[in-house]
Amino acid sequence: MSQVSIVSAALLKDLQRQAALVADDLREQVERVPEIGARLKGMHRAADQVGRTGETWNDWLTAQCNQAASSWVIACAFIRFCEDNDLTRHRWIASRDAAGNAISDAADAEAAWIQRNPRLTAREWLREAFTWLRSTRAGHGLFPDTDFIWWWDISADRAEALIAAFRRRDEDGVRLAHDFHSAELDTRFLGDLYQDLSEHIRKRYALLQTPVFVEEFILDLTLTPALDDFGLDGLKLIDPTCGSGHFLLGAFDRLLEAWGEQAPGLDERVRVQKVLDSVHGVDINPAATAITKFRLMVAALKACGVARLDAPDAPALDLNIATGDTLLYGGGLSGGRQMTLGLVENDLLASHLYDWEDVDRFPGILDYGRYHVVVGNPPYIQVKDKALNQAYRERYEKTCAGKYALSAPFAELFFRLAVRDADRPGYVGQITANSFMKREFGKKLIEGFFAGNVDLTHVIDTSGAYIPGHGTPTVILIGKNRYPNRLGSVRAVLGVRGEPTQPEIPALGLVWRSIVDHVDQPASETEYISAADMPRERLSSHPWSLSGGGAPELSELLGKRSMTLGAIPAEIGMTCLTLEDDVYLVPRDLVRRRALANLCVPLVSGDEVRDFKIEDSNFTLMPQEWNGDRRELTKQANQYIWAWRTNLKKRLYFGKIPEQRGLRWFDLGMFFADRHRMPLSVAFAFVATHNHFVLDRGGKVFNRTAPVIKLPKAATEDDYLRLLGLLNSSTACFWLKQVCHDKGNGGIGGGIAAEEWERFYEFTGTKLQEFPLSSGAPLERARRLDRLAQELAFVTPQAVCAQAVPTREALIEARRSYDAIRAEMIAVQEELDWEVYQLYGIVDEDLTYPGDDLPALALGQRAFEIVLGRKLLDGETDTQWFARHGSTPIREIPAHLPQAYRDLVQRRIEITANKPLLGLVERPECKRRWATEPYDKMQSQALRSWLLDRLEDERLWIDGGAPRTLSVAQLADLVRTDAHFRQVMEIYLGRPDYDVTSELVALLKNEHVPYLAAHRYTAAGLLLRQDWEHVWALQRQEDAGEKVEIPVPPKYASKNFIAASYWRHRGKLDVPKERFTGYPGAEREGDATPVYGWAGWDHLQQATALANLLIERAYPAGDPRAVPLLAGVAELESWLHQWYGDYDALYAASPAEYFTGWLETQLTEHGLTREALAAWRPEPKQRGHRAKKGA
Repeated sequence: MSQVSIVSAALLKDLQRQAALVADDLREQVERVPEIGARLKGMHRAADQVGRTGETWNDWLTAQCNQAASSWVIACAFIRFCEDNDLTRHRWIASRDAAGNAISDAADAEAAWIQRNPRLTAREWLREAFTWLRSTRAGHGLFPDTDFIWWWDISADRAEALIAAFRRRDEDGVRLAHDFHSAELDTRFLGDLYQDLSEHIRKRYALLQTPVFVEEFILDLTLTPALDDFGLDGLKLIDPTCGSGHFLLGAFDRLLEAWGEQAPGLDERVRVQKVLDSVHGVDINPAATAITKFRLMVAALKACGVARLDAPDAPALDLNIATGDTLLYGGGLSGGRQMTLGLVENDLLASHLYDWEDVDRFPGILDYGRYHVVVGNPPYIQVKDKALNQAYRERYEKTCAGKYALSAPFAELFFRLAVRDADRPGYVGQITANSFMKREFGKKLIEGFFAGNVDLTHVIDTSGAYIPGHGTPTVILIGKNRYPNRLGSVRAVLGVRGEPTQPEIPALGLVWRSIVDHVDQPASETEYISAADMPRERLSSHPWSLSGGGAPELSELLGKRSMTLGAIPAEIGMTCLTLEDDVYLVPRDLVRRRALANLCVPLVSGDEVRDFKIEDSNFTLMPQEWNGDRRELTKQANQYIWAWRTNLKKRLYFGKIPEQRGLRWFDLGMFFADRHRMPLSVAFAFVATHNHFVLDRGGKVFNRTAPVIKLPKAATEDDYLRLLGLLNSSTACFWLKQVCHDKGNGGIGGGIAAEEWERFYEFTGTKLQEFPLSSGAPLERARRLDRLAQELAFVTPQAVCAQAVPTREALIEARRSYDAIRAEMIAVQEELDWEVYQLYGIVDEDLTYPGDDLPALALGQRAFEIVLGRKLLDGETDTQWFARHGSTPIREIPAHLPQAYRDLVQRRIEITANKPLLGLVERPECKRRWATEPYDKMQSQALRSWLLDRLEDERLWIDGGAPRTLSVAQLADLVRTDAHFRQVMEIYLGRPDYDVTSELVALLKNEHVPYLAAHRYTAAGLLLRQDWEHVWALQRQEDAGEKVEIPVPPKYASKNFIAASYWRHRGKLDVPKERFTGYPGAEREGDATPVYGWAGWDHLQQATALANLLIERAYPAGDPRAVPLLAGVAELESWLHQWYGDYDALYAASPAEYFTGWLETQLTEHGLTREALAAWRPEPKQRGHRAKKGA
C-alpha cells in the first residue's frame, strides 16, 4: 500500500485523541507517583534558576505532558510500522496476515506474557517492544535512556487503552482500523503525524514540515556545489532544526547515490554508514529527533536490502541525531567568546540539560565552523517565555533586537555552523520567514550580520508561492560562510504576483515553477517573478524590498520627492499602551454594567479604523487625566481590576515594571499626554490589507494597533486633511507595501492568500516617517471624504438604535442614506487617486473629472474593475475580488453615467494599459476595497445589542433591593408587555409570529457564563484556576502587610473552557465580560427553561442570589442539586471577606461573617464538607453514538 493508506484523517484523529488522553494521564501520574513529580519539579526549578524558563510550574508541566504523550504515541506508531511491514517477526501491538486481515497473534502474545508476569502490566509490555527495537543492531540509536517512555510512566489502564487504540479493528471486525503497511517503506507519514499530533506542541515549537520540492531546491543550491568543492569523504551536513528529518532524508538519498557512483564496489553497509556519518541533525523536540532517527534507520535498511531488523545481516547503524536546544548549545557570542555546551566556565545555562535531552552525548555536534553544508527550515515564532527570550538575546547579540522572531538568531547560527574559509567556505541554505526584511528587528540582522559578515549568494522571494502549511510569507536564503565582496552581486528572485489559485500539485505551482526555471537565468522575467543579479549594496541596508516587475522603478520615481513626512517633523505613535488589553479593554455594555464610566474613555484599535472613519470602539480604564495627572480608582474600578494586580504589576516595558517607571500598578502601561495636548491627529490601521487613515478630532486614546500622526503645533485642520488625502491614495498604498512587512494571511499554517489584495501588511510609524510628500495635495477631495464619513456614521444601524427606539421606517430611511453616501465616497476616492497620480508624476495629464455632477459609483464600476471584470468574464483570470466585495463584474462602462465621465473612464483604461508603472497602482492590491459588513448583518447586530441592553435593565434583576434569578420563562413574562421590546424583536426576527420564550432562549444561549468554576472550565482549566486562586490568596496577604513573592499566573486558552462562548466572553485572563450569569441545574419544577442572573451584580449580590435560589428550590437534605449551588457560595466566600468585611446592621454582622455562618449551617444540614464542595464536578454530557451494523 502507499503512504496515503497510512496517513488518513481517521488515524490522525484517533491518535490526537490518544495523545490528549495520555497527556492527561501523565499529569495525573505526576501527582500519583512521588518520584516522577519530584523529578519534574526539580527540573523546572533548575531551569528557572539558570534562566532557561520563566514559565510557571503548571504551564511548564502542561508542555512537558504533551511532549511526553507525543513520545509514547509515536513510539507505538514505530512498533506498528515494524509489525505491519514485517521488519520484525515479533508482534506486540497488532498483527495481520498476508492478506491484510487482522489476526490475534499480538493480543495472544501479550496475554501469555502477562500470565507469566502477573505483576506486570500493559505498560511494561509496551516497554518490552521498545526494548527489543533498541536492542537490534540497526535500532540501537532509538529510544535512548533519556526518552520520556523510560522514566515517565503512563498508568497501566492508559497503556492498555493505547494498545487497544492501535489494535482496533474496522467496523466489520476483519481488518485493522489503521494499516501501517507500505510496500516502499515510506515513512513520511510520521512527519505528518508529528506535525499535527498535539496542537499544544505544534504551536509551542511552530512545527512545520518542509515540502519535498522545497527541500530538493535548497539542496540543489547547497549540497550539490558542496560535493564539487569538498568531495564525499568527510563531508558533513547538518540540519540544526531537523524536525522530522525531511532535509536529512533528502541528503541521505543524494549522498548514497553519489557514493554509488564514486565507489560502486564498496560494501553497501559501509557505504550507508559513510552517508550516516555525513548527516547530522539536532532538534529541541524529542519526538522530532525520534522520528528522524527511525526514518533514517528504515532508509538505511532499505538501502542495504535488509528485510528485518533482527536479521543476521542487519547493519549496526550509528546515527548523529541529538535532542537539545540548538540556540543554547550551538553557542552565541558573549564577550567575544564562543559558548558551546559546557565549555564556558561558570555558564550554568550553557551546561543545563533537561532529562530528555542528549546533545551532550554527541561531542562537537554543534561546534562552529564544522559543517560543509547547513540547511533547514527554522521556526519563525517569537519566544513567549521571557527568560528563554532573554537567554537567546544575550547569546545572539549580533542579530537579536527588539521583538525578534526566531528567524533572526537561527540565521546567524546557520552560518556560524558552516566552515568559515575565504576560498572554500561552507554552504548555507534555509527557508525562513521574511518578517526580518521589513520589521524593525531585522535591521540588526541585515545591517549588523548579513551586510558585512557572510556571503549571501541567493535571496529568493517565495512569499507568492504556494507552499503547503506556510501561511507566513517566506524567503529562501542561500549563502557561504565568508566575508562578502561588497562590490559584487546577489542572485535575487523578485516577486511580481502571487499564485492566482491554489495549485493541485504545489510543486507545479506557477510561481514555484517560475522560481525553479529562472533562478539560474538573471535578467529574466515572467508574469510571476523576475530574476536579477542585484548589487550587494542594495541588500546591505534595511529594509529589503524583493518586488519585481517595475516596482523598483516606480518606488524610485516616488522617492525623488525631496520632502518626507518625517522632515515636517511629524510625531508618529500610539497615544497609550495598556500592556494587558484583556483587562483594560472594556466593551460599552460593561462600562454601564460595572459603573466604570467615570474612569473610561474610548480606545481605538486598528481594526476600527476604516475608510475615513472610526467604527464604534471599546473603552479603556484610564486612571489619568488628559494632561497626565493621576486619578484614583473608584470603588467599582478597584473591585473590577484587583484580580489582575499581579499581572499588571509585572507588565514589562523596555525591561521595566510600572513601579520602576514611576507608575502605579493600575495605571495604563504607557500614556503619552503630550500627544493629547492638541486634539487633531491622523490615526491609521497598523495591520491591514490596505491603507486606512482617519482624521480624529480628539476625545479618544489610540493603542499600538492604531497609531496616530501628530503634526507640529501650528498645523491646521487643512494641513491634516492634505496629509490625509495623500496617505489614503492608491499611490501611498503601493509605496507602503514596498517598504512594510507582508504578514501574509494568518501565520504558520494559515494557508495561502490566493490574491495579492488579501495579504495583510504591517504599516509602521518608522516607515511612514520616510513617506515621500508631493508638492501638492488633494485637499478638497480629502475634505469631502472626511465630511461624508461623518455623515455616514449618523446613518449606520448602530447610530439609529442609539438615537431612539428603532423603527422599521427609520432603518429603511437610514439605509437609503447610507448607500447613497457610500457610493459618493467611492466616486470621490477614485478622483482622489487620479489626482495623486499626477501629483507624483505617474501620469502627465489631469485625468480627474472636471464637472460638478460627479456621478456616484457602485463597486465594480471603477476603471480598473471594468478591466478586471472583462478578464474574468473572458476566462483570462480567476479572481474573488467581485464575489468578496459584493459587486458584479461588467464588460462595459455603465450607460447611465454622464457621457463626459464615460469618456474619462475610457481614457483611464487606455492610459493604464500603455503605462506599466501606472498599472502597478491601478490594481486591486492598491485600490480601496470598501470592504464592510453587509448592511443587513450590521442591522441584525445592532438590533441584537439593543435587545440585550434592554434585557439588562436593572429593574428586571433587582426586586425590592435584592437580586433575583429568573428562568427564561419568567423573564419572558416580564418583557412580554414591553411594547418597544416586542417591536424591536419583530424587526430583528423579520416576522411578527414568534414565541417570546423560545426567542429569548436562543438570544441568551451564548450571552452567559456559569456561576461555578466546575461549570466553566475543563479539567485543565480548573488546574489553571487553582494557580489564580493561589495568586489571589497571596495578594490578600500582601494587602494585609506581608511581604510575599507572587508569581504571574498562567493564561487560559480556549481549550480550558467547556464552551467556546465562555472563552469568547472571558479570554486568556478570564475577565468577566458577559452580560448574564447562568445557573445550570437550578431549573424550576415544571419549567425547563434555563435560569439566569445579571452579570452586573457584585460579589455580595451574587452570594445572595445563590442563597435565595437554594431557599426557593427548597432542596431536601442530601439532594445532590444543592451541592453546586453551595459550592458557588463557597467560591465567593474569599471575595466577601475581602470586600464586605465591615459590620452591616442588615446582617447584624459583616456580610462576610453572615454568609460564612450560613454556609456552615447548610453544610451541616446537607451532610457535606468543604472538600466535597471543591471536588464537585458536573456529570459529563452524554454524546450520541452511531449504531453498529446489525444493531
